Amino acid sequence: MASARAEQEREPIEPSDVRPAPIRRGAEIAALKQRDNVTNFGHIAFVYAIIAVTIAATITLFAAIERSGWGLSWQAPVALVAIAVIGASQHQFGGAIHEATHHILFDNRTLNELASDWLVAFPIYTSTFAFRLHHLAHHQFINDPERDPDFAQLQDSGHHLDFPITHVDMLRALVRQLWLPNLFRYTIARARYSALGGVKNPYVDMERPGAKLPVLMGVAFAAGMPALLVTLLAMNESVAAFSVLGVSTALILLYYASLREEAFPRTHLKPVISHKTTAIGRILYMALLYGALSAIEARGWGPAWAWFGVLWIVPLFTTFPLFMIMRQWVQHGNADRGRLTNTRVFLVNPLIRYAVFPFGMDIHLPHHMYASVPHYRLKELHALLMKDRDYQEKGIVVEGYFRSPHRSPPEARNPTVMEVLGPAYAPREASDIYVDNAAIAEADVADQEALDREVRLSELARE
Repeated sequence: MASARAEQEREPIEPSDVRPAPIRRGAEIAALKQRDNVTNFGHIAFVYAIIAVTIAATITLFAAIERSGWGLSWQAPVALVAIAVIGASQHQFGGAIHEATHHILFDNRTLNELASDWLVAFPIYTSTFAFRLHHLAHHQFINDPERDPDFAQLQDSGHHLDFPITHVDMLRALVRQLWLPNLFRYTIARARYSALGGVKNPYVDMERPGAKLPVLMGVAFAAGMPALLVTLLAMNESVAAFSVLGVSTALILLYYASLREEAFPRTHLKPVISHKTTAIGRILYMALLYGALSAIEARGWGPAWAWFGVLWIVPLFTTFPLFMIMRQWVQHGNADRGRLTNTRVFLVNPLIRYAVFPFGMDIHLPHHMYASVPHYRLKELHALLMKDRDYQEKGIVVEGYFRSPHRSPPEARNPTVMEVLGPAYAPREASDIYVDNAAIAEADVADQEALDREVRLSELARE
């Protein structure tokens, strides 16, 4: 690719090697789009296993350190490693939700939605459909500053970077994320766009935003109930704690059940599962989780709520958003709106891949070209597309995040992430504007006319 530019210099491609355009490889690409209802259960189970082993190892090590009398100076590094691993695993959950937004986590649409919600979305306080609104708009209007929700979200949180950017400035931007308020702002902004519904999104019907009370009650239950339960358990009022949880859950579920769908935000895409059912599911999930944690505390089996705070909530606001920022900045930063030039392919080591590029997000250019190909077939898709001369010449392969694994000079190898964000790879001329209407091919459209209007406006925005 264009950094297959380096590869091309080493192995020139003769005109006789030119393959038919990818569009003519319909049968091969269609075969890659096949998915099943088994494979991703294995991928999700692996992430759960990493989380379980990390939690068990951390608690065991803490207990051993406490018995030895070594104290906080030994416990702190253990906690930091655990927070990093679990934050990376939460990002893996985000990768699984990403697959579900494209209806490719599982072949059955209902299973795709429910499994995504209950196994990976609800645990990180979001829902599949809310993320779908954000993400499919990002795909369809890639790098459109007025319609790509990633632009608005980064601007709202103060994380938008003015590309091209130098190595030093990029490293400074990453270091600034160690100041925790920066990560909190990112998390809150992301929640507004991916968990509570976007405020600037071409798929949102601004004339029918829905009622505010259902959202406020959900937030109050998610954040307020833990504080109340922990307080009651600390006072040895376990009966009161379970009574409050049970009564509150019943009341809010009855309230949601009484709502009409019009009480929820209206969008130009139809949900697979009704908004009401999803809202009820989220509350029920949290009630079960909070009840289990409280039961462990009440039985005297351990400080479950403290561990939940340290090993789940802390990563959710620190390492998880840090890894998301490390991905979001580089996937489309310093790129234009062309079909082959709006993102890249990233070759990175397994640790970076797990933490920063979950579920095939490293093979990002092929994903944006054919979003209905599941993550476990993207490498095959990339190999197939490499037979295309345009893909080779215009696309970019990035190798290494901070440094290249090769000792060759920059002109003889693929660029690193740091390099591809700099002036040498900045767009040098106006590119064709690519609006990816195929991104919503598997979605149920509620208002095609509204979407067509956004498409026309996006295609006219040639800045």
